[in-house]
Amino acid sequence: MNEFCLKPSDLEQLRKIRRRSPHDDTEAFTVFLRSDVEAKALDVWGSHEALARERNLRKEVEREYQENIFRNQQLLKEYKDFWGNTKPRSGKRTTFLEGPGKVVMVAICINGLNFFFKLLAWVYTGSASMFSEAIHSLADTCNQALLALGISQSVRNPDPGHPYGFSNMRYIASLISGVGIFMMGAGLSWYHGIMGLLHPQPIESLLWAYCILAGSLVSEGATLLVAVNEIKKSAQVHGLSFYEYVMQSRDPSTNVVLLEDAAAVLGVIMAASCMGLTSLTGNPYYDSLGSLGVGTLLGAVSAFLIYTNTEALLGRSIQAERVQKLTEFLENDPAVRAIHDVKATDLGLSKVRFKAEVDFDGRVVTRSYLEKQDIDQILNEIQQVKTPEELEIFMLKHGENIIDTLGAEVDRLEKELKQRNPEVRHVDLEIL
Repeated sequence: MNEFCLKPSDLEQLRKIRRRSPHDDTEAFTVFLRSDVEAKALDVWGSHEALARERNLRKEVEREYQENIFRNQQLLKEYKDFWGNTKPRSGKRTTFLEGPGKVVMVAICINGLNFFFKLLAWVYTGSASMFSEAIHSLADTCNQALLALGISQSVRNPDPGHPYGFSNMRYIASLISGVGIFMMGAGLSWYHGIMGLLHPQPIESLLWAYCILAGSLVSEGATLLVAVNEIKKSAQVHGLSFYEYVMQSRDPSTNVVLLEDAAAVLGVIMAASCMGLTSLTGNPYYDSLGSLGVGTLLGAVSAFLIYTNTEALLGRSIQAERVQKLTEFLENDPAVRAIHDVKATDLGLSKVRFKAEVDFDGRVVTRSYLEKQDIDQILNEIQQVKTPEELEIFMLKHGENIIDTLGAEVDRLEKELKQRNPEVRHVDLEIL
């Protein structure tokens, strides 16, 4: 019916022949004599020319229909890539029950309590070192609350305005946290220490201050151990050493907790030592020097956090060996002739965006297309070409199909690249 542009009703009066199916599980089927069908087609359309015009018109309609299908498939693929190429994200509540979220929540609780008790000790003793420690704990609590906000925002799904998601919110929160430590923690500690040197004040009994510092040392040490264990676990998963994982800021939220609590433990020891010297000598200058020391320690931590998170937000490349692995996979594919301008950018939180310019082998792509076609039918179409218009139609048809095959090759490579390398979440292959 398609070949002769007929409807089912046109075949009702024609001779019917029942043929046995070659397959045992299929019923017999009805066939028509070709001569009867050709005669009916001439009767319906009036002439061979009219039939040829109708056939060409229907081919054009079919071609447009196929184009629309292909276009819709591409749109559907883009939609799926947009919404579905990320792993399912856990809810916000679950986020804070494990991993970095759990570390941050534990740190918020402990540092909040430490701030409260250190503030009481400062009010009771008037110690500059204790004031610095209270400010230190307040800065840690506020910064870790900011980290919790960054973690909750980072698990949001991509949207049209943010196609690569919100994972960088953790780095942004960590960067602001580093600035906060510098401004509020280091700045106030230096100010109070300098004022203590310029206007020394007698210090009351430090017994309660020592007790609170001892409790703070235990609690801060416990939080530090939680952060260290989390980083060790994550570093092992990524095949990195503890030092490399921290220096590369793979997990900015846990990094901040680690460094803040390490500084807190050192700060408690420093403050207790300076307060002890003040108790032994009666000289308040030692206590003020302790405040300056805690401020300097916080300044060093904030500088490191600002530097590492700025590097991450700038879009740094992944390790050279990982880039080489991804490049070799593409180069070993038979459809690829060469790879140029390879860029593999770390998007943070174990997500990589891979981009490369690919020089495809046209012969391999064309052969892949021909393997799926009926060569005899194509040869018959070529033999029927008599005019430039018919040649153009033939070339447009198969040229478009070859381009579609090339697009399918790109999709295949992108899919295999993601399957072999789960950290690669976004792939952009440009055809040379």
